[in-house]
Amino acid sequence: MALTRREFIKWSGSAGVAAAALSLGLDLRPVQSYAAGLKILKAKETTTICPYCAVGCGLICHTKKSGRLINTEGDPDHPINEGSLCAKGAALFQMTENKARLKNPLYRAPESDEWEELEWEDAIQMIAERVKKTRDATFTEKNAKGQVVNRTTGIAHVGSAALDNEECWVLQAVMRAMGLVYIEHQARI
Repeated sequence: MALTRREFIKWSGSAGVAAAALSLGLDLRPVQSYAAGLKILKAKETTTICPYCAVGCGLICHTKKSGRLINTEGDPDHPINEGSLCAKGAALFQMTENKARLKNPLYRAPESDEWEELEWEDAIQMIAERVKKTRDATFTEKNAKGQVVNRTTGIAHVGSAALDNEECWVLQAVMRAMGLVYIEHQARI
């Protein structure tokens, strides 16, 4: 085979590039998954939002088939944090998987120094009764000019930064339907 000088340079240059690539670790064999030896191998991945502040960092939660959380990490595809987390977000796993975590509401009666554990149904009923009592006691149907205002100034509401726009809209609509005028959101505070 007759080889010109130009073809010789092309072939030797290609061989040199291939040798350099192989020496840098380029390997064309199939790669075994990194997760093969990890506890998240067959876990279900769910994306969520960090509950701590108003930034709204993305998280990936790994759960077993039983629903038990086994790992949390930053979501690299999330546009806000791109996989990074602050100290609170990085420790989120400890919030859910903690033996000292409270699982029922606690109540302390007025002038008492003891906390008592309540069932969720009882706590929700107690809150509903107190909201109704406060709303009824502070409800204003007409202002001093006789104009219909239908409002209560005895209750205020602060929204959560962990809610999306649709959830915030529904929540503020419910608060306005109850007559609240002091409605704020955590992201603005």
